[in-house]
Amino acid sequence: MENTDRSKQYINPYLGGVLLGLLLLATFFVMGRGLGASGAIKSSVAATVNRIDPEHAQEREYIGQFITDDQHPLNNWLVYEVLGVIIGAFISGSLAGRLNWKVEHSPKISARTRILFAVGGGFLFGIGSQLARGCTSGAALSGSAALGTAGFLTMLSIFGGAYLFAYFFRKLWI
Repeated sequence: MENTDRSKQYINPYLGGVLLGLLLLATFFVMGRGLGASGAIKSSVAATVNRIDPEHAQEREYIGQFITDDQHPLNNWLVYEVLGVIIGAFISGSLAGRLNWKVEHSPKISARTRILFAVGGGFLFGIGSQLARGCTSGAALSGSAALGTAGFLTMLSIFGGAYLFAYFFRKLWI
């Protein structure tokens, strides 16, 4: 019997793309809208602010739109979608033997520097998803699937920006 290292096995990217497309189609069919993670973050932030200071949450126009008397902000299917992604990633990593505490980084930088840049990049991505009115899955993937011009422009901007900035930040992983 052949002993293979499962930590190096990944899904075929073409199969992964087809499965993602089918999932996106199913969310349009079942929920009436596409995927999106930033909506879950918005709902979570609104629920947290409302829990800490309900009066402040109601007074703020942006946060207040997520707070209604008949529905809790966390009672949003996108929150459950993101929880499912987190749980699924944990199960997948566990089954494949890739679940460990390790920071992958270039030998040219420290693990601390890699973490700081990852957190900074995540913070900037969060700001960008607010400016774009959606994250990559919501604005780009779902927008393109609905044949929206904004979805295609968002997709081009995301990948174009990634290629542009990859040159400057490549030392963080090479």
